[in-house]
Amino acid sequence: MYFWIKLIAMSTIELRELIINQLTQINDTSFLNAIKTILDSKAKEEAYKLLGYQKDRIRAGREQLLKGQTISHDELQKEIDQLLQSK
Repeated sequence: MYFWIKLIAMSTIELRELIINQLTQINDTSFLNAIKTILDSKAKEEAYKLLGYQKDRIRAGREQLLKGQTISHDELQKEIDQLLQSK
């Protein structure tokens, strides 16, 4: 009885960790394939949906890329370092 009460009270993170730990102990390929099928169908249901402003930011970023308005990672890191040093 205590186990079920504890299971109900688990957070999503705790439950996820419990399932991962249990899955690492299973060697039954057909069972693991069945679990994968369930997970694949759930992942498709919960596809990430972008908000309008997020789509606008992506569109703006793509336009900048097409116009060549980019900098290298190293240049960006230098700018960040300078910004942090000035504070």
